[in-house]
Amino acid sequence: MSGLHISLIDGDLALDPLDASDREGLRAACAADDAIWQLYPMSWDRDHFDGAFDALLGSGRLAYAIRHRGAIVGMTAYVSVDEARGVLEIGNSYIQPDRRGTGLNRRIKRLMIDHAFAGGFRRVEFRVDTRNTRSAAAVLKLGAVREGVMREERITWTGHLRDTALFSVLHHEWR
Repeated sequence: MSGLHISLIDGDLALDPLDASDREGLRAACAADDAIWQLYPMSWDRDHFDGAFDALLGSGRLAYAIRHRGAIVGMTAYVSVDEARGVLEIGNSYIQPDRRGTGLNRRIKRLMIDHAFAGGFRRVEFRVDTRNTRSAAAVLKLGAVREGVMREERITWTGHLRDTALFSVLHHEWR
């Protein structure tokens, strides 16, 4: 797994392992869309940012700062990494609003999926709140298959009982 959490670069896009020095850049990126946190399992708004950031750094997730043209514009992570089964999830993803719809998300996910499959993983999963239709559409555009819905799969920070759609891409399906 040590080789999984490395910087990934595609031109003006870099995914760098998240560390404490990224706090203020990510704080600014997350502050660009306070409304979106209602759809996330935990809030990264101004009132909750420091706790969420510290929790992510201590979680064991392989988190990345998303840098576009040198500026931090979001975050993403490999989560639930299971090398023995060859399965991992990509999640904890957020891109600030002015970069959405530009193709940046597709580039980010391609880097991460390519890297996972090159590292020997056979399955990449995405778990999306069923209310988050934009994220679900983006995952489908990547070529992922919607496998179903896990009902009341988690309780979000607002107390909402979240239904989670499960998507996957298999190594032999990619590209």
